[in-house]
Amino acid sequence: MPKTMSSRAPAAASVAHKVGEELRKLLIVSGYLYICFGAVIFYKAAILWGQGISYAPYGLAAIKALLLGKFVLIGDAAKIGERYTSRRFVHVVAQKSFLFLLLLLVLTFAEELIIGAFKGQSVTDSIAHFTGGSLLTILASSILVLLILVPYFLFQELDRALGEGRLRQILFDRRDGLRIGKPGSAA
Repeated sequence: MPKTMSSRAPAAASVAHKVGEELRKLLIVSGYLYICFGAVIFYKAAILWGQGISYAPYGLAAIKALLLGKFVLIGDAAKIGERYTSRRFVHVVAQKSFLFLLLLLVLTFAEELIIGAFKGQSVTDSIAHFTGGSLLTILASSILVLLILVPYFLFQELDRALGEGRLRQILFDRRDGLRIGKPGSAA
């Protein structure tokens, strides 16, 4: 009996570690997305304020950032774009950014359909809500999201190329404590 209990403890610790790691990843990507979406909303609010219109849905940006952050983690778990890692670095980043943009569009569209169904809306009404009234709105939003995804995947791929955690160390450690192969150094 004690053997069974002791074998459960490492499994539970492993599950808790994995859940903690996924939560950390979700908070990082969602935080990044919230900062980016918040900046876009701030810009939109400033323009509208100049026209005498009050607009500031920062709570919506937080919810959207969490949802899209989860969608990004789903894409990571599904290994989207991983088969292209033998290509040039810039192509890998561009390919992953574009594939994740498509994933986010598809999952956001599915989300709108599901929410619309719960609200009793028709598919046509849900599609109209998703498009914001025009395909131009979807195109503009897609370009913004793509421009947000490129630095995210650039950072991720650079971190992978340098060795997991190395890019964070380079960015966040003190410069005088880094050993990155400076001229005349032993590293």
